[in-house]
Amino acid sequence: MHDLYYKGRIHTRHNHVNTGYNTKRAVKLGSERHPLTLVVTSESRKVEIESIINEQSLFAHVSLDKDGVENLVELDAILNKPETTRFKKVPKRNDPCLCGSGNKYKKCCG
Repeated sequence: MHDLYYKGRIHTRHNHVNTGYNTKRAVKLGSERHPLTLVVTSESRKVEIESIINEQSLFAHVSLDKDGVENLVELDAILNKPETTRFKKVPKRNDPCLCGSGNKYKKCCG
């Protein structure tokens, strides 16, 4: 549309396209270019975390800080990815009912 229609405002769609999250980024966290940054509090915990990293074939910088707080948020986010929720197909009105009565869904349970 014409710019005078918007009374001098910036086009919101155009502005949204230029800003926002980059959902199609090629570099992922835990790769060689962007390794995980983890902080542990003991040497035994560091060996345990490094074994987990090697099993998952990830890359990370694990630093030891005995007086600090353990920070494994990035590793937990990669290991516990949420799965896509899938729902069963809801029958349409004229489909056979799921209860097995032989009637149409709209006459039985719908």
